[in-house]
Amino acid sequence: MFLIVGYIIILASSLGTYAVHGSLLALWVPLEYVAIIGLTIGGFVAGNNIKVIKATVAAVPGVLKGSPYNKAYYVDALALLFEILSKVRKEGLMSIENDVENPEASPIFSKYPNIVSDHHVLEFMTDYLRMMVGGNLNTVEIESLMDVELETHHHEAVEPAHVVSKVGDATPAFGIVVAVMGVVNVMGSVGEPPAVLGKMIGGALVGTFLGILVSYGFVSPVAGLLDQRAQESGTIYKTIKMVLLASMSGYAPQVAIEFGRKTLGAHDRPSFRELEEELKARKGK
Repeated sequence: MFLIVGYIIILASSLGTYAVHGSLLALWVPLEYVAIIGLTIGGFVAGNNIKVIKATVAAVPGVLKGSPYNKAYYVDALALLFEILSKVRKEGLMSIENDVENPEASPIFSKYPNIVSDHHVLEFMTDYLRMMVGGNLNTVEIESLMDVELETHHHEAVEPAHVVSKVGDATPAFGIVVAVMGVVNVMGSVGEPPAVLGKMIGGALVGTFLGILVSYGFVSPVAGLLDQRAQESGTIYKTIKMVLLASMSGYAPQVAIEFGRKTLGAHDRPSFRELEEELKARKGK
């Protein structure tokens, strides 16, 4: 939503102020638009492999949606972990084997559709719970493994942001290419009247204008949002990691959940009292 609002402000500030003393029709040079769009898409395709292209194309529409990683989401994740670890505490590790192997059919997991629908988060959580069920674990080695997996996840998550940022950096240069092509065309028409040459020069300069506007006004904000979304997506994994490591170290579920709560940022972190009351309320259901 804020992306659209920002775009409207950018267009009003650029085209709106120009329209006060100039004609917007002078900026309508269709071939310039086609050339810049084509060069930008071509550079994107040429500079990335098919996996990165697919990941970027899939990630870009997500910037128009609100982030799923809010306080309610984190409370759900902590409450789910609390229920699982409480069951382990009461009935033993083997009691959660069926829950971990088939979370979609689990009475516990099914109460948290937001977590179950997030395939990557669900897989991360159940993989390490499955390892806990499997036998004795070396906490240091598991933490090291988690760190490697989180590093890999972060690299993949932030890649679309880096790609879009590079596209944005290249777009002004493509605008210059289009402008130079226009100037070359003008040079071949020096015999034309000044009014015609002026219009041709103006059309050539539209290429530079478009390249800069598209880059900093439209592409760069998308890159920034993708980077923010990638950073947000990593928090839930750190939360799960801290809760499970605390549990493996022998802490009670209530304390292990507190380890996870402390990893959350101020805007998304429920207070100790809020989380405690939420856990009590869900326990009574």
